[in-house]
Amino acid sequence: MMCLEGGSAAGSGGAAGCADEDAEDAAVAVAVAVAAAAGQDPEQHRRGPGRGWAGVGPGRGGRCGGAGSGHWPHDEVQTLSGSVQRVPPGPGPTVVPAGPDVGAPTASKGPAPGGPQPKPGAQLGRARVAAAAILSVGNVLNYLDRYTVAGVLLDIQQHFGVKDRGAGLLQSVFICSFMVAAPIFGYLGDRFNRKVILSCGIFFWSAVTFSSSFITQQYFWLLVLSRGLVGIGEASYSTIAPTIIGDLFNKNTRTLMLSIFYFAIPLGSGLGYITGSSVKQVAGDWHWALRVSPVMGMITGTLILLFVPAARRGHVEQLGGQLKARTSWLRDMRALIRNRSYVFSSLATSAVSFATGALGMWIPLYLHRAQVVQKTTETCSNQPCETRDSLIFGAITCFTGFLGVITGAGATRWCRLKTQRADPLVCAVGMLGSAIFICLIFVAAKTSILGAYICIFIGETLLFSNWAITADILMYVVIPTRRATAVALQSFTSHLLGDAGSPYLVGFISDLIRQSTRESSLWEFLSLGYALMLCPFVVVLGGMFFLATALFFLSDRAKAEQQVSRLDSSMDISPRAFKAKAQRPLCEWPWQRTVGRQELYPPSAS
Repeated sequence: MMCLEGGSAAGSGGAAGCADEDAEDAAVAVAVAVAAAAGQDPEQHRRGPGRGWAGVGPGRGGRCGGAGSGHWPHDEVQTLSGSVQRVPPGPGPTVVPAGPDVGAPTASKGPAPGGPQPKPGAQLGRARVAAAAILSVGNVLNYLDRYTVAGVLLDIQQHFGVKDRGAGLLQSVFICSFMVAAPIFGYLGDRFNRKVILSCGIFFWSAVTFSSSFITQQYFWLLVLSRGLVGIGEASYSTIAPTIIGDLFNKNTRTLMLSIFYFAIPLGSGLGYITGSSVKQVAGDWHWALRVSPVMGMITGTLILLFVPAARRGHVEQLGGQLKARTSWLRDMRALIRNRSYVFSSLATSAVSFATGALGMWIPLYLHRAQVVQKTTETCSNQPCETRDSLIFGAITCFTGFLGVITGAGATRWCRLKTQRADPLVCAVGMLGSAIFICLIFVAAKTSILGAYICIFIGETLLFSNWAITADILMYVVIPTRRATAVALQSFTSHLLGDAGSPYLVGFISDLIRQSTRESSLWEFLSLGYALMLCPFVVVLGGMFFLATALFFLSDRAKAEQQVSRLDSSMDISPRAFKAKAQRPLCEWPWQRTVGRQELYPPSAS
């Protein structure tokens, strides 16, 4: 029985129904005849409670009828086998027998009225939060493993007999392999099971890191190669994990969850310094520092396989079913390159990566050399070397990461009340303010280590404030079917122009300056400081790129929303989509042209 809900809610008098109303009238006539033969009141079969004749009355509007209320009616439908009552889509049975008193409670499969009601939404919410927590822990381990090497860098230099250039090569090779593998995993993440890819990546880098802890001092090149392989494994995680969180949450909740996820960057980095230096001191051998993160990585990979759901792409955008990539990889790349907000925010992210890569690799060693010049410590000649600077820098990085991410998320939520361009503007202010305090680090370190630590604290807080916001900008301006590819391309660009070369470049410049001066502890300190002065200038450039992002952010976000709407309207409607589509006219839904009439009122989306 199609389009029973035609007619005007205002009682315009007459049904503006569709072509099947004659069949309806015939069915009603048969029902009346059967009722009369059984001695029942025919009028009860001719119309239901609150309805006009032949279905005219309050109901849904659309092509087959007049304007409706936009809600599912609780009215009664008469059939030859009895009467049934339609109820709104939702948990519980869709059709229940109508009793003598339509308004009275009727028996159903759900819990009795007044009893405890199930809360599937709350359970689903807890499952999503748990999944985000597991993914965030995995991100912590990624960065913990990455910066454990930096925490024992002085010991590695002593053990293998390499200078600043060779030490910087460890991080640069890692980042180069990371950025090459990221687009590949982005392509795979848009088309295949994402959590399986994540787990395999964690298992791979855990095995390689554990194996590298047994390399002897004659094979420094093998240590460099192992760091490159670790970069491939970690690329799978950093590329795909944010897109899963993006498909589990939306709006401010997504910003919060991404803030927690990206808080893992400074937290994991800081824990890397702390773990490396602490385990080295306890074990008396720096090799043991490389054996902690692999064990934890294996556990986390197993948890991801067991507890992280395979989130449907575009789920939170209320699309009717799972979205998969419908365009070629080259077409996705062209669309991303034409997205100006995405391009400028990616360039800004490159500036952040340049600064964090160089500062994270060299600041503990720079502060150690500063204390040697101030004669408050001695140059390391025997292993294990002093670990105080790595511990302090790691603790500062952990705390400023938490403070920066919370500050950035809070500032963005507040600024969104003032301007729709809040996301890129908050990032720009944080970058420009950070550049000032990074400059002051090298001024203060010449006379006061405490002053240098204060400048590091403020500079890192401002620098870390944009991590989660940058990811949220990407989620706003890129459609769901391209997000993994977008994250991968952004990761590739930021590493290529950022921390892939900055650790080695700083070490190279430092060695170059030292070659033109006499050998002394003073010039070891000054040469590294002069090389690190590149960082604040690059950070200022990143702030300019965020300001450019603000110019195009609103238009690019609107384009992305229009593309999502077109994807939505082009998909077949499944029962799961009914909650999202409840406000559309019933007779205009594409599925009505192909399904039987008995599914005019489909089962609820549970």
